[in-house]
Amino acid sequence: MDCSHIQFCLDKSKINVAQLQELFKIGAFWAKERTREDLEIAIANSDPVVSVWDQKMLVGFARATSDCIYRATIWDVVVNPEYRGAGIGGKLVETVLAHPRLNRVERVYLMTTNKQKFYERIGFEQNETTTMILYNSSPSPTLASPERVLVESNTVAV
Repeated sequence: MDCSHIQFCLDKSKINVAQLQELFKIGAFWAKERTREDLEIAIANSDPVVSVWDQKMLVGFARATSDCIYRATIWDVVVNPEYRGAGIGGKLVETVLAHPRLNRVERVYLMTTNKQKFYERIGFEQNETTTMILYNSSPSPTLASPERVLVESNTVAV
């Protein structure tokens, strides 16, 4: 596949969320049901957000969150199935990793169901020690709310 016309973009305001939903439907079994509203929130709270374009068609996407020094996580790496095998996925992840918010981070995490070999080629290693997860489907009464923490720590709550 000739990829000379493929463009990578770091401007998250350029992302058409309807196109992103379609990309997830055809290329990401784990994200097929994401709503427009939830995607907008995820994008707004992620940096960097990298999109890949063939003219005006969104063909790839990835995003990350980070404290910019110790930890970062890469999320939602997806490439349109028709564009796979041309190196776009690797370049997409490398673009995320090269971003100033991630390029100095001590540890970069990602989760994958069945693409371990792909990520190993980029330099990721399988990790058996970070397997804890909290399914936050409903707020737990034992977890303090941010407002309660502020009040209990003698800090003025707004």
